[in-house]
Amino acid sequence: MPIMIPGNLPAAKTLEAENIFVMSEQRAVTQHIRPLHLLILNLMPTKITTETQLARLLGNTPLQIEMELLKVTGRTPKHTPEEHMLAFYQTFDQVRDRYFDGMVITGAPVELLAFEEVEYWDELCEIMEWSKSHVHSTFHICWAAQAALYYHYGIRKVLLPEKLSGVFHHRVTHKGSILFRGFDDVFLVPHSRHTTVRREDVAAVPALKILAESEKAGVYAVSTNGGRQIFITGHSEYDAETLALEYRRDRDAGLDVPVPANYFPDDDDTKPPVCTWRSSANLLYSNWLNYFVYQSTPFEIETIRHIGDGDGEHA
Repeated sequence: MPIMIPGNLPAAKTLEAENIFVMSEQRAVTQHIRPLHLLILNLMPTKITTETQLARLLGNTPLQIEMELLKVTGRTPKHTPEEHMLAFYQTFDQVRDRYFDGMVITGAPVELLAFEEVEYWDELCEIMEWSKSHVHSTFHICWAAQAALYYHYGIRKVLLPEKLSGVFHHRVTHKGSILFRGFDDVFLVPHSRHTTVRREDVAAVPALKILAESEKAGVYAVSTNGGRQIFITGHSEYDAETLALEYRRDRDAGLDVPVPANYFPDDDDTKPPVCTWRSSANLLYSNWLNYFVYQSTPFEIETIRHIGDGDGEHA
């Protein structure tokens, strides 16, 4: 799917070097199709890295996408230049009257705080409520998945005994799930978090379906019946080096963190890690875009507000 991003966004040069089709604005406007409009609420501290990771996956299927970036106003990024934020990011006030085919809300390094203690929690709640009537399908990642399950359904997160870090085996437990169509019986996903949600708490909500799980990492993928809201507790978008960078950052800060499991060869952190989840990550995002965004979003995008959650493809 060709992805149209601003030509001077740092991700553009990286993706072009990887032979990922990045479409120019001039070419996009001359095509006689309606592109899919995707909004990325990027809550990660290393914003340029996350932009590139998501654009890489969203640009790997055959339709045209226009990706826009959203920030919260309650926090000033410490690891991203101010000029980058001014050039590429919008505020919620700038998009609140628009409609989007899809939206991704990223994780955030605030999981040890109670949700209500997060400085931008009120704004995030407003955005999540807005997404129900202005976004056809919203894809929540890691902390955002926990935050959305709490906001929409009252499901609380639970503190783990130690940080869950590593690459873990998963199985599709909802066998009819089209989000996981084409997946192997066992697939790998990176996780990096201190908290989780209990399976029994999710299963107790009739509106939710557990799609995939891990013996070690717990519930991985949850969806509402029509796929208008999808919750992913892992980080399929991570690059090969991301877990290593996080691990070394925490270790150098004096934190007692485990070596990421099943990640470094022989669990030796002096050896370069091997990416074992790239194919499943690409399939996850292409399935979401195909079945929950492209196949079921209305051509007249403003009519999203009239679509119920049970409409369209099943998760």
